[in-house]
Amino acid sequence: MSLDLESISEATSGAIGALVSTTILYPLDTCKAKYQAEVRAHGQQKYRNLSDVLWEAISTRQVLSLYQGLGTKNLQSFIAQFVYFYGYSYFKRLYLERSGSKSIGTKANLLIAAAAGACTAITTQPLDTASSRMQTSAFGKSKGLWLTLTEGNWSEAFDGLGISLLLTSNPAIQYTVFDQLKQRLLKRKQNKTEKGSSPEALSAFSAFVLGAVSKSIATVLTYPAIRCKVMIQAADSSDDGTKKPRQKPRKTLSGVIYAIWKKEGVLGFFKGLHAQILKTVLSSALLLMIKEKITASTWVLILAVR
Repeated sequence: MSLDLESISEATSGAIGALVSTTILYPLDTCKAKYQAEVRAHGQQKYRNLSDVLWEAISTRQVLSLYQGLGTKNLQSFIAQFVYFYGYSYFKRLYLERSGSKSIGTKANLLIAAAAGACTAITTQPLDTASSRMQTSAFGKSKGLWLTLTEGNWSEAFDGLGISLLLTSNPAIQYTVFDQLKQRLLKRKQNKTEKGSSPEALSAFSAFVLGAVSKSIATVLTYPAIRCKVMIQAADSSDDGTKKPRQKPRKTLSGVIYAIWKKEGVLGFFKGLHAQILKTVLSSALLLMIKEKITASTWVLILAVR
């Protein structure tokens, strides 16, 4: 029973951390999504820099539109992180129990993280697709969650699922690197203190730094797939929200790859990488920092109401 309670504690603290970090960084996330979704056509592009998106919102007096889709994104982030942290914690403890090992190796950690990520992607894909469409809609033209999901057929709500499953390698890499660095740092701290004493928790600063490093590595390795996913899920640029949506050809991975290659070249697959790193590193670092600080409190509360 304690296994489940500990997993719930990990999941709850991770979900709360995701909620806070998503809300704080949402305007940056919106700018990033709109910048990534644009493909240069005939040598011209609307957004030459990430700041151009912000300036458009300011100049058109649509600053609040930087928060369009925030409710959906928060719901998606909360559910995704809860499912991920619960699955990761549960599978990890189950592996240790079945194998009889005292620690988990890198390969096993990657497989466990990937399995937890796959469960998360399947569970939250419709919300992920909806939040991407809402973010990339023209400022002031974003529709509600239900209207966004019911624009086309329900299968379209799962656009990008294949890439999402592929991108389970991102959190798998991130949390594996974070876990390994965390264990080494805590072991070093424990060696400096009295032997047999309980391991210390990471400080907020240490958790922030480890979170930033681990997410940077994961983001650079998986970025081409990240941009393709944004483009597949993005709202159609010709849909201004005032007309009845017409039937549009379904976006495919091969079509998106061809469009980027033809119009932007190899470097196009890395367009917006700096924005992605800035947003995801800050978001993940904040998430892990908050999670580390509230996990103990969450565990105490769960035990208290048991």
